[in-house]
Amino acid sequence: MLKDTLVIWGGEFGRTPHAQGGDGRDHNAKGYTTWMAGGGVKGGFSYGATDEYGYEAVEDKMHIHDWHATILHLLGLDHEKLTYRYAGRDFRLTDVHGKVAKDILM
Repeated sequence: MLKDTLVIWGGEFGRTPHAQGGDGRDHNAKGYTTWMAGGGVKGGFSYGATDEYGYEAVEDKMHIHDWHATILHLLGLDHEKLTYRYAGRDFRLTDVHGKVAKDILM
């Protein structure tokens, strides 16, 4: 069943490796974890890495638009064909950006 099912997990943001004040760690948009399993994704490996403090991505960085383009590809949709024009500007789910991350595909 996992062969035909794409499982995705992710949080809102990562967390900084340090705290400011006594309220816990801050949101971190520079380095965070998401994962996918099944549905055409290679199993048993990691893609990308943060610096030694977990503060920001330094290896195989993936923009959120790339991640969305990859998800749509795995679902059988070409994100570039989802473009529509409004008020003189092109729009799509990947904000007219995004490349499919072929290194994570089976």
